[in-house]
Order: sequence, then C-alpha cells, then structure tokens
Amino acid sequence: MSVWDDEEALARQEKLQVALVDTQIWSMKEGQKAVIVFEGRDAAGKDGAIKRITEVLSVRKTRVVALPKPTEFDKGAWWFQRYVAHLPTAGDWVIYNRSWYNRAGVETVMGFSTLEEQETFLRDVPAFESMLTDSGIKLIKLWLDISRDEQKERLDARRSDPLKRLKVSDLDAVAQDRWGDYSKARDEMLRRTHHKDGPWICIATDSKKKARENILRHIITSLGCPDLTVKVSPPDPDIVFSYDEVVEGRKKLEK
Repeated sequence: MSVWDDEEALARQEKLQVALVDTQIWSMKEGQKAVIVFEGRDAAGKDGAIKRITEVLSVRKTRVVALPKPTEFDKGAWWFQRYVAHLPTAGDWVIYNRSWYNRAGVETVMGFSTLEEQETFLRDVPAFESMLTDSGIKLIKLWLDISRDEQKERLDARRSDPLKRLKVSDLDAVAQDRWGDYSKARDEMLRRTHHKDGPWICIATDSKKKARENILRHIITSLGCPDLTVKVSPPDPDIVFSYDEVVEGRKKLEK
C-alpha cells in the first residue's frame, strides 16, 4: 500500500506539492539556483523522497543526478569535476541522489579510494561548497538516517519483491555487516563537513510517510518563496533537525 493511500496523508501531500509548485514558479522568476543533496544509508528512502519532489515539478527546470561509479577518467580527474558539470544555471533545481560525499561514505568504508584522497576531500569540501553558495546557489544537504532493524527489513523486501530488483546492488549485501564502519564514516563526515555555507540537516526515516512529508516541508521553507497559495508549517523537529542538535546532545543519530 502506498504511503499516500489514506485520505489524510493524500491531502497533506497535495497541499505540500501545491506549495512546492508555487516555490518553483517563484524560483524560476527570480533566477534562483538550487542544489539539493540527498545522502544516507542504503534503503534510507532517498529514491522515494526524490520521487515525491519531482513528480509535480517542471521536467525542464528540474534535474536528478545519480551518477554511476567513476570511470578511469573520473578517477584521474579532480574529484568534484564530474559533479560540477551538473550544477544548475539560473532558475534550475538540481537534486543529487548521492553526491560528492561518496568519497566520505562508501569509498571510505569499502576502500575504493586512498586514505590521502579521503582526507583531502574532507579538508576541501567546505571550501568547495562555500564557492557554490558564493556563486548564488542555494545549497540544501540532507542526511537520511535509518535504524539498523528498519534497514534490514527494507533490504530483505527488495530481494523478495520482483518490482524492486533494480534497487538491489552488490553493496546491499554488506550494509548490515559493515553497519559500524558506516556509522563511523558518517560521524566523521558530518562532523567535518557541517559548516555555515553547507549545514547538514538530518532526517529520521524509519517512517517513510513522516520523512517524506517533512522533507517537503523543509525544502519549501528553506527556499523561501514569499507568497505561497497554501500555508505550510515548519517541519517536525523530531523528524528534521540540524547536525548542531546532534553535537549539542539534544538529538542522537542511529548508531
């Protein structure tokens, strides 16, 4: 059953999507450039959340970037180079379904890059993102977090559902076994790349319905359209919270 099947949830979805359309129309008129980065553990709900965002938006002014593994050319180039090629022009929104942060996540855990390359990335990424915001790009960085038990349930469902075969990857097999390694890599990444020009917003995703609704709320309020045709409440602070709150001990990410 779809997370939007009950009437109340459907009404909330429609309201938020109307506000999202209002926001994109305004953003296009203003020439706003937006980059939304989706990161998180395997099965944390990135694809589903992105679908809820894009299904009502302009196909010409909205792009989803989900790059394959680096080619030999990519491996020899500046790490950010292949991501820069997809950055938005005036009036465009670009959504990265995983991003340059692969270097601090899966590459770190699986050893796909060297320790020197990983350290260089963590050192350079705040300056890179400050360059983006200085150029006029609105940068929204979302870390989608999920509990270990919920991840296992979703990964098992992928393997048993023929309609989800395209979501299954070789890395799914180690997501649970390397849970602690992914937690360590996540903590280091968030700690070193949360900065004033690129703050991390964390999303609790064990409930897909609540996560998707609140991601929509966060994006709408963050982009700042001054004249929405419907009222949109701020996101639920128990679902959406800044990494600052994690540091201060008021929230805790799943370990």
